Amino acid sequence: MHCHQFTSRRQTRRDMLLQTANGFGAVALTSLLNDSAYGAENSQTPHHKPLAKNVIFLYMDGGPSHVDTFDPKPLLEKEHGQKFKMKVQPTQFDNVGKVLKSPWKFRQHGESGIPVSELFPHVAKHVDDMAVIRSMTSDFSEHTNANYFLHTGFGLQGRPSMGSWVTYGLGTESRNLPGFVVLNGGLIPPGGLSCFHNGFLPATFQGSVFKNSAIPVADLRRTEATDSAQQRKLALLQRLDQDGLKRTGRHDALESAIGNYELAARMQTAVPDLMDIGSETKETQERYGLFEDFAQTKSYGRQCLVARRLVERGVRFIELTCPSVSGDRWDQHGNLKQGHENNARAVDKPIAALLGDLKERGLLKETLVIWMGEFGRTPMAQGSNGRDHNPFGFTYWMAGGGIKGGTIYGATDEYGYYAVENKLDIHDMHATMLHLLGVDHERLGFRFSSRDMRLTDVFGKVVREVIA
Repeated sequence: MHCHQFTSRRQTRRDMLLQTANGFGAVALTSLLNDSAYGAENSQTPHHKPLAKNVIFLYMDGGPSHVDTFDPKPLLEKEHGQKFKMKVQPTQFDNVGKVLKSPWKFRQHGESGIPVSELFPHVAKHVDDMAVIRSMTSDFSEHTNANYFLHTGFGLQGRPSMGSWVTYGLGTESRNLPGFVVLNGGLIPPGGLSCFHNGFLPATFQGSVFKNSAIPVADLRRTEATDSAQQRKLALLQRLDQDGLKRTGRHDALESAIGNYELAARMQTAVPDLMDIGSETKETQERYGLFEDFAQTKSYGRQCLVARRLVERGVRFIELTCPSVSGDRWDQHGNLKQGHENNARAVDKPIAALLGDLKERGLLKETLVIWMGEFGRTPMAQGSNGRDHNPFGFTYWMAGGGIKGGTIYGATDEYGYYAVENKLDIHDMHATMLHLLGVDHERLGFRFSSRDMRLTDVFGKVVREVIA
């Protein structure tokens, strides 16, 4: 029965918004899901509940000596200057000297009592948040191949970096910044930018290298005089790009280029804000070492502070390379004492500040911090006062992001030459990192050249003993 006396009320804007609220959410979700960074076809949801959301990889270029940092060996002091009594593998420079004791004393720290050398007085305060793994090995003793192995899980050029795999698998939570950022402290590692390359993965997952300056990437300043002119130019470019895609069809290089240009436009606003560390308190800047006399401490401190700011902005994977100090990275084939002291002085205070700052802000529990070089160094001298490369047993540590703090895992022999207990390799580190991020390393793959490729290849095991 219809009442002809009834006249419907005109719908107001408020009525319309109430009735279509869910629809707007769906529109927004559709937009995000079509963005590969947020969940398009190249991204996957975690395989299990993640313990970490982000990774900060503190790459110690050149190979720090484990027997001088986190793996004390009293026998080296006892037999200092004597002929080395174990079988010696072929070394990089075939210049094997006598047993060489550590120039630095070790002391136990924290409630866990983990020993750390005098090189790291600031980092030592955070051992209760760290798992120190003393049984890492590498398949390579030369820098370039060892760097490829560390970064890509393969000792030759051409494979995707671990940062590329992480962002391919999980995407990023930052729309205005790349998901994989490399903060270049001044030293690109041997192997070059291929250490950060996307390899056979879509080009959008390549690492973006930021210089350590107020203008970290080129062409940040726009040329248009007004916002409206900028928007008109971007709108035109978008129409042209879409027309090009319609003509060519789907094409990785073209789609990635378009995506990168669109991201670059958003970065023109986001990056200056990111790099404005002047907005940080003076206390925070001092904590990171930005007022130190040693220029390399200030440089690395800025990197560590920017790394924290990147985590706050949702960037998934951040790698820091080392600043250039006299003595060439951590690669001390001679003059071990001065070289390692300079490198440690550059990174010790900033890394400690980063760990403490993340923890105080509640970010450490979801941020995995990894400290690592491509290999360790020999317990016997190269010449009289250096150490050669040692891939047979060395140390790295992890903190935050689901790690069981105050833990020591694995061991080298009494000289520190070979891993003899719970021996690991780089694939195991990658598998553990992915597991903490909620990814099963055996299920994260990409079909290439008629084969299913993985970061861990056909290897890798999760080190569950260091997981909380």
